[in-house]
Amino acid sequence: MVSKVPRYIAIVLDGNRRYAKRLDVKPWKGHEFGIKKLEELLDWCLELNIKELTLYSFSTENFKRTKHEINFLFGLFKKKFEEIKKENTFMDKGIKVNVIGRLDMFPVDIRQAMLEVMDKTKNNNKLIVNFAMAYGGRQEIIDAVKKIAQKVRKGELNPDKIDENLIVNNLYLKNEPELVIRPGGEIRTSNFLTWQSVYSEFVFINKLWPEFTKQDLLNCIQEFNRRERRFGT
Repeated sequence: MVSKVPRYIAIVLDGNRRYAKRLDVKPWKGHEFGIKKLEELLDWCLELNIKELTLYSFSTENFKRTKHEINFLFGLFKKKFEEIKKENTFMDKGIKVNVIGRLDMFPVDIRQAMLEVMDKTKNNNKLIVNFAMAYGGRQEIIDAVKKIAQKVRKGELNPDKIDENLIVNNLYLKNEPELVIRPGGEIRTSNFLTWQSVYSEFVFINKLWPEFTKQDLLNCIQEFNRRERRFGT
């Protein structure tokens, strides 16, 4: 067991399609393996007493993928959120679900299922899970700036009062992850939590997301514990 577990972890769910290719199945089928791994991850986080988890699930750039893959993914999203809504697993485990991003980019039925899940689980407090969908870090900042600009235009806000705290309060997420994990072998942030991750510790691993294990999670946390966090000092 690791000595200190971060309260808040974020993970880029990368490598589903490459994993499917290794198995010689259609690339988009890899997302099914990714969802099954996600179910395991939630149990690991509860066991380790991690309090918040943000998952980079579907970026704004992912909408550029083929129509066939998009339709397959939308089907998976709808099925999963409908399951969460109808079953009591998340309620029994005390998992609160947030979905962040430009949700109006999704079809109405999927968006409605997301909203209903968020409402159903809103009072749970053992683990907060933020699904970043139709999400981009730069887009999040742009949307925050637009909210602030509207207040200035309406005369509700003096521009001289704009500071970091005001921007944070207009982001999708206010909390900052202590640890960001990226499976898949890529060494970049890919527009994930651009504002919130400025002092996060990043760990990149070569395993693809569907291959990720509890031991990999523990190894990442151990690596986090070996580092000295200075916050610019």
